[in-house]
Amino acid sequence: MADVTPTHPVRDLPVGARVVVRHRLPDGSATDALGDLVAADATTLRIATRRGEVSVARADVLAAKPVPPPPARRGAPHTAIGTEDLQRVMAEHWRPLERLDLGGWRLRAAGGFTGRANSALALGDPGRPLPEAIAAVEAFYAARGLPPLVAVAHPAGGLGEGTEPADALAARGWTVRTPTLVLTAATDDLPGRAEAPLPAGLRVETAAVPDEAWLAQYHYQGAPTVPEAGRRILVSADEQVFVRVVEGATTVAVARGSLSPGWAGVTAVETAPTHRRRGLGRRVLAEVADWARARGAGATYLQVQGDNAPARALYEGAGFAVHHAYHYRVAPGGPGRR
Repeated sequence: MADVTPTHPVRDLPVGARVVVRHRLPDGSATDALGDLVAADATTLRIATRRGEVSVARADVLAAKPVPPPPARRGAPHTAIGTEDLQRVMAEHWRPLERLDLGGWRLRAAGGFTGRANSALALGDPGRPLPEAIAAVEAFYAARGLPPLVAVAHPAGGLGEGTEPADALAARGWTVRTPTLVLTAATDDLPGRAEAPLPAGLRVETAAVPDEAWLAQYHYQGAPTVPEAGRRILVSADEQVFVRVVEGATTVAVARGSLSPGWAGVTAVETAPTHRRRGLGRRVLAEVADWARARGAGATYLQVQGDNAPARALYEGAGFAVHHAYHYRVAPGGPGRR
């Protein structure tokens, strides 16, 4: 599976990530290879650079790290990044338990917990004719007892009409599920703790892993508990923080922050019904923003269902703006999951 790579002396480098690798040359000097890591084994890294593919022996590596995708246009990082590159960034914040690459597509599975971890992320060329790619998706999910699901990213304001694979899937009767907006912001522009005070009697606690109290307040699509697969996904990013607002011994609001090179992500924002409209959502966002700023993440993203007006008002009021949209296409007869 492509999401598992051998251990690197400096850090693990996931295949598919954009990386910079500093390495020795035969004459004893050093140079950098910047590009996408296309393969890695126990002895060699292969990086697709602008000048072609470079093979680097692990023994020659001096330093290596993932780096953010290049901008697709002029502007601040949170607006200049292209849609497909931002989709790749977000995928590293919510990694599945299993991944199989099909050309540029990523087939992801995690026992059915969330569409993000159980869908084919359709990016670029699948490396084969589209009907064959769709058949491969169907076979992959059928073998795992999951509904075939394809995540399709596109500009906001539509459903990707006139583009592949949206049109090809629609022609085969695949229906739309969960239209979602991707919002971004410059992390430095987001409110911090000082701008999001708590009501009297409440306090904030943070941790690197979710405890049982945090998990008990996170109800993904109304589910009463988080399954084992979900617990593993929640700690799948390079780094994450789990924020909770507490009253007495009761957790009344939660959020998760996550990190990848240059980017922070916000997920799992939830406030208990008894404590809504008291500024707790704004406060957990501020906690994640302060955490992200301290780690040098210049841009932050989050995802929100297009019809969730209260959540959109919260996020846009904090400084987020729409970058693009995506939705799922589900095979005839299959349910959709966000």
